[in-house]
Amino acid sequence: MGIIATDEREISMYYNGESSFSEQALAILEATEFKIRAVDITKDKVTATQWAEIADRLGVTGKDLVNTEHPNFIQSYGEHTNIESEEDWLKILSQNPKVIQGPILLHGERAFQAKALGDLFVFLDQES
Repeated sequence: MGIIATDEREISMYYNGESSFSEQALAILEATEFKIRAVDITKDKVTATQWAEIADRLGVTGKDLVNTEHPNFIQSYGEHTNIESEEDWLKILSQNPKVIQGPILLHGERAFQAKALGDLFVFLDQES
């Protein structure tokens, strides 16, 4: 068990509350029978250690979670960055969470990242 507590009766959604896509995704989830724990990462700090656990659950690297085309990322790190360390990518997410690729859902030990609204329906079908 990691440091992020999860529950089979609840879906935790880590999302950028300033993203219209994330807000739409949250509305879809809230319309289901699932209990939703919404974590707006622009308001609730997620540590680099927590990001590492989330990436591990997803089976991806920290770099995979970052939208390198996001204006905040480009402004801070440029269009062509040479960041290589996993630790640095996780720090980027912790310090500038708006650059996340898309909302992340944790349900029990399962994890899923939505990159399009249709992805949510696939996830929900699997969880029902």
